[in-house]
Amino acid sequence: MSTTQRHGHSDTRKRLLEATEWLFIEGGYEAMSLRQITARAGANLAAVNYHFGSKEALVQELLSQRLDRLNRERLQLLSACEQQNPEGLDVTTVLGMLFVPAFRLSHGSASGPAFMRLLGRVYSDPSPFIRGYLQEHYRSISGRFFEAFSRALPALPRHELGLRLHFALKALSGMLAGEDMQELIASISKGETINDAELLARLISLISPILTAPFGSPEQIRLIDQVQQLDRRTAVINDEPVVVPHDEAHGPLGGQQWIKEGRLAP
Repeated sequence: MSTTQRHGHSDTRKRLLEATEWLFIEGGYEAMSLRQITARAGANLAAVNYHFGSKEALVQELLSQRLDRLNRERLQLLSACEQQNPEGLDVTTVLGMLFVPAFRLSHGSASGPAFMRLLGRVYSDPSPFIRGYLQEHYRSISGRFFEAFSRALPALPRHELGLRLHFALKALSGMLAGEDMQELIASISKGETINDAELLARLISLISPILTAPFGSPEQIRLIDQVQQLDRRTAVINDEPVVVPHDEAHGPLGGQQWIKEGRLAP
């Protein structure tokens, strides 16, 4: 193969990965097809088969390129922080270790300006394929960070911690996936000039209460009960049928195995 041919094959491979990344960010795994990928990349289906073999293998290569280094550096940072703080870490520090490497890599040319949106899409995409890939390849890092959060919040039962982390990280992932990063930064900075440390501190302050706020305290229950009573009265006034379960008990989430096991959701 000539040098020109090798460069051509390399360029085609790069364009296929870039097209896959943007389509995945825009609509998620299930919404994108090989035909869309090849059209955006200016390639054909034979090129996908030659370089990757399938849509699944193409996406796996993309995720490996984007996530392997990030998660390796997250683990290195976690180990270093734990060595410096043998007495334990607080919630802000543990959350910071998830985001600091991601923000740093988002500034580099290797990851690109859409890196944070890609991360948001990866961790919020409901596709069984994406969930399975994360579970298979990054279970060890989710376990390490779950234990770090557990030590930072020792009073929380593991199943409750898993539920809180699931809501916190899903909420943040959904926001990152759907927002232009520069617009999000502008909103958080409120027109001020701030550095990454200030930006991340503000971002973390938005989600850390999910981990630390009271979980259905008696006062919260009392206030919500008042709202429910008022809602029933206004619904009757508007001639809306009202079906009110009597002291309905909400049992465990049978399908949420990650909560039962006390770990981060895949």
